[in-house]
This record gives sequence, C-alpha cells and structure tokens, in this order.
Amino acid sequence: MNADTLVLFWPASIFIIALFIIGIYCILATYNLIRTLIGLELVIKAVTLLLVLAGYLTNRLALTQALVITLIVIEVVLIAVAVGVVLGIYMHNNSLDAREIRKLRG
Repeated sequence: MNADTLVLFWPASIFIIALFIIGIYCILATYNLIRTLIGLELVIKAVTLLLVLAGYLTNRLALTQALVITLIVIEVVLIAVAVGVVLGIYMHNNSLDAREIRKLRG
C-alpha cells in the first residue's frame, strides 16, 4: 500500500465516519423508535462499508466478502425482529415514543 492509495481513499473514509456519526446521533438524539432503527441501520451500513474498504486496501477480498455477507444476514434478522417489537409496542401504546415503554407494567 502506497501513499497514492491512501490519498485516493480519504473521501471514502470521511464518508464512512460521517455516516457512522449520523447513525449514532439518530440513535441517541431521538425518542422515536423508527428513527432509532434508522440510526441503527446507518451504523451497520457504515461498518459494512468500512469492512469493504479495509478488505480492498489489504487485498483480502474473499474474507471481506464472507464477513460482509454474514453481517448483512445478521442485520436483516436484527431489523426484522426489531420492527416486529416496535410494531407490537405501537399496537399496545398507540405511540412510537420510547419514553412510553417505561410506563409499561408486566
């Protein structure tokens, strides 16, 4: 890896970092459960892009592909279960506010 390669991938690195920060902000700054799921999705996409970039820079594309496919499968299952939980909370409370969850009693 030479200096020209690193200079070429600085914009991609900055985009990945910005995407990660925006995702974390979405998770922490809102009480809406849908926005929280969108923020989680942005964080996972940033990690996926970082894995692809790291695999390309280290010339380990086969390992990177395996990791990314595994991450995508885990992400789909996680988001599907989370959306189901959010829909259940909405059906019970008629609200997507995370503060309403604290009022639930078992």
